[in-house]
Amino acid sequence: MPLNQQNQVELLKDILSNHQVDCCGSVSELEQLERLVQSLKDESNLNPNVLEQIHNYSQNGIQSNNLDQHIESHQQQLSQWVSDVDQFS
Repeated sequence: MPLNQQNQVELLKDILSNHQVDCCGSVSELEQLERLVQSLKDESNLNPNVLEQIHNYSQNGIQSNNLDQHIESHQQQLSQWVSDVDQFS
C-alpha cells in the first residue's frame, strides 16, 4: 500500500526527529529520506529549499565514513527541519 502525502510527511518528520534526538541513524534511514524527499518535491507544499537541504544531508550522510558524527554535526539543522516539516503535518 503506497503512502499518501500526509504519511510521507509524518515519516520524514519521524526520521529527522530520531536523528535529532538519538544523534545516530542508519544508511537505510538516509536512503528512505532521499526517497521521501524526491516524492514530496513533486507533490507537496513543503519548502523546496528545505527538501533540498534534507536531500543533501542524506546524500552526504550515506557517503560519510562516520555517520553518527555526520548526524551530530547537523543537530541545529535537524531541529530546524523538524520544525519546518511539522508546519505541514
